[in-house]
Amino acid sequence: MSKSVDFEISRRGVLAGGAATVAATTAAPAVQAQAARPAPAAPLADVSLKVNGTSHRLSVDTRTTLLDALRENLKLTGTKKGCDHGQCGACTVLVDGTRINACLTLAVMHDGDEITTIEGLGTPDKLHPMQAAFVKHDGYQCGYCTPGQICSAVAVLGEIKAGIPSHVSASLTDRPQLTTAEMRERMSGNICRCGAYSNIVEAMADVAGVNA
Repeated sequence: MSKSVDFEISRRGVLAGGAATVAATTAAPAVQAQAARPAPAAPLADVSLKVNGTSHRLSVDTRTTLLDALRENLKLTGTKKGCDHGQCGACTVLVDGTRINACLTLAVMHDGDEITTIEGLGTPDKLHPMQAAFVKHDGYQCGYCTPGQICSAVAVLGEIKAGIPSHVSASLTDRPQLTTAEMRERMSGNICRCGAYSNIVEAMADVAGVNA
């Protein structure tokens, strides 16, 4: 036996329901019109980069990273995009002689800077000593991280030569020694998923003229 259900309808409830219906039907076209409105153009900026000895004048989105400017605008794809968060080192390049992660910096921040990528270190016919040492000591396997590894390795030897201390340096004032521990510590920001670390250190030691 079914039970009857009594619904209590008030004048206020009817008015509130009607107002909600009107609001919903009028809001939908407004939302659609806003969605159809074209997005504003991205802000562009001119930037001058000297890459591997050649000057380039680019007009780029101000949000473009140096990595994307090198790869997409200048077609220098030797510099790799790995994590895109500054955690793997695959995008390492040299800016005015100092190594940086190209994915963590904007292209417009380097107006007038001199940038060296893996393409600028050497050529297939005339390898940079570090490139030749990586080949000699099998300092790579798949090769994806190798451009960043080589750029970083070149910079590491320069840092030690310049007397810049690291976390494992015995003193902050004395010149650091060119040891395996120093090289490993300074290269720790460059990840090799294939695990060629020992061979990379051997290649660096070969270039530096020391025993790994």
